[in-house]
Amino acid sequence: MIDRAYYEEKYPHITKELHSVYDPEIPIDVFELGLIYDLQINEDNSCDVTMTLTAPNCPVAGDMPQWIQQAIEKSGHTPVRVNLTFDPPWTPDYISEDGRLYLGM
Repeated sequence: MIDRAYYEEKYPHITKELHSVYDPEIPIDVFELGLIYDLQINEDNSCDVTMTLTAPNCPVAGDMPQWIQQAIEKSGHTPVRVNLTFDPPWTPDYISEDGRLYLGM
């Protein structure tokens, strides 16, 4: 599970953009939802992202990685390489405390 505070502090310009990307079925952004597992900025200004989906058969499985890529490109990094993984599989435990409060969990 991602250390949100670490990434918010290290890459605020990226996390700001990720807060604008939502799973259409859950009213929480992908960062607070816990779908981003890792972010790495490289010396050439490119970005490598490891992410997951709430389920392998997610209706936006074909679109979500592109949305993540576009959001990070808005923060000034290019190219952005998105690695989609299901290991470990996402669980609701990955939702941030703020997200849990919003959902009434």
